[in-house]
Amino acid sequence: MPKYIVLLGPPGVGKGTQAEIIAKSTGLPHISSGDLFRENIKNATQLGQMAQSYMNKGELVPDDVTIGMIRDRLSRPDCKAGALLDGFPRTTVQADALGKLLAEFGGEVSIVPILQLLQPPWWSG
Repeated sequence: MPKYIVLLGPPGVGKGTQAEIIAKSTGLPHISSGDLFRENIKNATQLGQMAQSYMNKGELVPDDVTIGMIRDRLSRPDCKAGALLDGFPRTTVQADALGKLLAEFGGEVSIVPILQLLQPPWWSG
């Protein structure tokens, strides 16, 4: 059964850094939603063009566009054994869609590490 890891945490907490470490130790591909957006926009895919049109208007990219990018990425051969997701899901709609999508690929979420930035006791900021 494919292994899927979903890395959660607020912006700037180090998800990308931790994802690279986890990806190396597990052999799973690191899939960053931000990287997917950039890749699709750069390659002018249909999903990338749709995402860019919303971004140009200063709007959030709809869940269905983001889910489509994730679906496409998870269907690639390097994800056959699973993947490490960084930055997805971000909404309950995306979380529900992820469960259904992973079931289609014969897997489910194996673990969800949640990262948080801890401030030392002397921090006054």
